[in-house]
Amino acid sequence: MTVYVDDMEASYGRMVMCHMLADTTAELLAMADKIGVARKWIQKAGTHHEHFDIAKSKRALAVQHGAIEIDRQGLVDILRARRAALRTNTEN
Repeated sequence: MTVYVDDMEASYGRMVMCHMLADTTAELLAMADKIGVARKWIQKAGTHHEHFDIAKSKRALAVQHGAIEIDRQGLVDILRARRAALRTNTEN
């Protein structure tokens, strides 16, 4: 199980943001706690798009705590796999 941070650099006010996602909700929330991101900022909770938008400073902390750096294609691959897994789980 793994936490991931992508290489997106989207401006949000004075901050530069990226995405943080994980293989499980528990891992995602544990990392958010470790790096000081409030759980209330989770986006699309319970879906295959579940993630946090985090500032680059928080991204660096996540990497220090073991998050894997991915590019845009890596993000797409993970989201597709998660969507397929959710479909499989709902069909069974």
